[in-house]
Amino acid sequence: ASYVHGLLGLSGDTQILDISNACLGFINAVVLAGNMIESGQINRAMIVAGENGKPLVDRTVKILNQGHLSRKDIKPYFANLTIGAGAVAWSLVKSDLTSLDSPKLGTFSCETDTSFNHLCEGDADGDELVMQTDSEELLHAGISVAGRAWQKFLTSSKWKPDTPELICTHQVGKAHTQAVFDSLELDTEKNYSTFEILGNCGSASLPITYTMACEENPKLLTSRAVLLGIGSGLSSVMLSLN
Repeated sequence: ASYVHGLLGLSGDTQILDISNACLGFINAVVLAGNMIESGQINRAMIVAGENGKPLVDRTVKILNQGHLSRKDIKPYFANLTIGAGAVAWSLVKSDLTSLDSPKLGTFSCETDTSFNHLCEGDADGDELVMQTDSEELLHAGISVAGRAWQKFLTSSKWKPDTPELICTHQVGKAHTQAVFDSLELDTEKNYSTFEILGNCGSASLPITYTMACEENPKLLTSRAVLLGIGSGLSSVMLSLN
């Protein structure tokens, strides 16, 4: 946050803070900033996320090239090879300071189950990053947590599964996306996908995906959309944009 503040030459009246929560950091920041705006603490917020997957991928390739690894040895590192890099920024403002063709924040719901926090763990090894993931168990646990978050969302928003016109999920892969849509009984035709070209950009994945969908079809800016976030830990956040 301090680097962004300094590079933009913002004033001393602008507060800064960093929020980190695996792949949910950006969406958590959107909810936090939205609440701060609603409570009158601030009028505007800029939320920035950047993910650089290269150190993790480089470290993973180095480990795999050591040789003499069994299928069981390789499996925890496989998810690392899907990691991408990207950056995104959103500006949030009070509704009376924006135009009618801008998306509005809607309903928020969350569900957390930290009994699964061992399924995906990362750390630093000197200047390099390391991460090990039980991909199969993480998929099943993630769907379970997302399912409970979705039921909360439907109750609070009074939406039905066919209400959203655009659905953006955290970008992991085809199998994960299909499993989530099947479990939540969602229409895959409403999905917008970016993992094919960007990989999994961590906390930047959801906002980049929504932004690219709206850049491709500006009408989606005022359509009913839902962001389905899930992060290691495990925690799921779902947020509607109207």
